[in-house]
Amino acid sequence: MENATEPLWWGNKRYHTLNWELRKVFGTKVFKIPLDAGFTCPNRDGKLSDKGCLFCSPRGSGDFAGDRKEDLKQQFDNLKAVMHKKWHQGKYIAYFQAFTNTYGDVEYLRKVYELALNQPEVVGLAIATRPDCLPEEVLDLLAEFNKKTYLWVELGLQTIHKQTARSMNLQYDYEKFRQSLQNLRKREIQTVAHIILGLPGETHEMMRVTGETVAELPIQGLKIHLLHLMKNTPLAQIYKDKPFPYLTQHEYIDLVADILEKIPPDVVIHRLTGDSPRSTLIGPEWSLNKWEVLNSIDDRLVQRNTWQGRMRGNL
Repeated sequence: MENATEPLWWGNKRYHTLNWELRKVFGTKVFKIPLDAGFTCPNRDGKLSDKGCLFCSPRGSGDFAGDRKEDLKQQFDNLKAVMHKKWHQGKYIAYFQAFTNTYGDVEYLRKVYELALNQPEVVGLAIATRPDCLPEEVLDLLAEFNKKTYLWVELGLQTIHKQTARSMNLQYDYEKFRQSLQNLRKREIQTVAHIILGLPGETHEMMRVTGETVAELPIQGLKIHLLHLMKNTPLAQIYKDKPFPYLTQHEYIDLVADILEKIPPDVVIHRLTGDSPRSTLIGPEWSLNKWEVLNSIDDRLVQRNTWQGRMRGNL
């Protein structure tokens, strides 16, 4: 990475992939095993709202996670078997994905985190949550696990724009995100920010500003999602009554490239698109072609002769 003109910095990619990072840390392929530990969300159970974030699926964005009717060990074993059809060996990150995975009694959190961590070949935990679900006692628990395993916390931001956050019923804003990020970093916990491109009412420039703002925060990872409209969500009803435009594939790829250029090279890119099960997707249909989208992002970076962090002025 010493030569700024080197086209392939992270294996065969122009951005810092999670696969590259985990192979560097553990020396082998590492799979994420997405789990549903039976949590809910304060934006669903009535504490803040009963609608949820308007784009969130009925499964709490855990549409590819295990079946919550099964215990965590069953979920883990079933998903591990699926992974092994493609990769015959590797280690695992237990990924608490569905709903809000710090929203509960601390002793229950401890129990499920320990159970997942004790599964064979599990080398770490990934915990997805909201910025408003990290009280001091939960932060202290996360700090405890951070000392004994490889841990990151995924923190939903989605947008820095207050108007969008209100219209999507997030029930938190950018300042709350910053406070929670600061609390996590005080405890040296790796934090992965989530942003969504294509939220209704946002211009391309607003989306770029979200990406550029996040680039200046002390995050260790980033997930960039495409807004994909799903059945049985509040946003689907809004779309039915008053359709809004989706991003085209071309627009999305250009926006991702623009944002990657501003992201520091040491930030790990955990995701560059969002997808949903074919049976639940309303649109855009091009999002179903996940590998085509990822390959097109690679091609666009080559066409521009650019890479992650190129526009930060320090390379």
